[in-house]
Amino acid sequence: MTPEQPSPPPTRLPDAVLRPAVGNVFETTVEQLATAIRLGVFVVGEQLPPERDLADRLAISRNTLREAIAALRDAGLVETRRGRGGGTIVTDAGHAPGRAGEPSAVSGIRRGAALEDALDFRRVVEPGAARLAATRTLSGDQRVWLLESCRAVREADPAAHRIADSRLHLAIATVTGSPMVVEAVTRAQAALGELLGAIPVLRTNIEHSHDQHDTIVEAILTGDPDTARTTMEEHCDATSALLRGLIG
Repeated sequence: MTPEQPSPPPTRLPDAVLRPAVGNVFETTVEQLATAIRLGVFVVGEQLPPERDLADRLAISRNTLREAIAALRDAGLVETRRGRGGGTIVTDAGHAPGRAGEPSAVSGIRRGAALEDALDFRRVVEPGAARLAATRTLSGDQRVWLLESCRAVREADPAAHRIADSRLHLAIATVTGSPMVVEAVTRAQAALGELLGAIPVLRTNIEHSHDQHDTIVEAILTGDPDTARTTMEEHCDATSALLRGLIG
């Protein structure tokens, strides 16, 4: 009897970020889908996966999924279109990265100990994710995905930059093949998106960020875990410095 081979790591953000809902399944489902929309896992204009696939991914009933989607509709995040070619379409990314200066639904994370905790959490999690990604043997599809995600950040206009940035960081987490790492980076990016929404997009910082992204992705692709880790640390530190200075 041959040992069962592990399944390959996912190469699609929804497969990586969405996980079985536990506990209060309705609320957890709404949270996961709304977070996925805010982080650009599902972008404005994109159709959500078919109900059957989404319910299976979240390990919930289709009735629970429909109730959660109805809540997203009520919040203005999606709309459901009937007929041929219909489905549930993302219509608004909410208070997503890239809508700088808008008030956030959760303002407490912007101040004092809560802000420091969010930045410290990211400083621990994301450099470790980058280092781990650089130790993995990546498939051709994963390598292309990282390069395309990195290019998408560089080519994004200012309004779309932070969504593209989040997608790159989630892609790096995904190629580690660790669901726990993906979950941690998702949490870190969700907190970061709220913080960045409170400050303007700064061109000089964006150009610096592009260079760091290029170095991180190159280090992952060439199997250089130390460079991937240290550059991601510098990347996190640069963002933290801006946030501490502009938010306080």
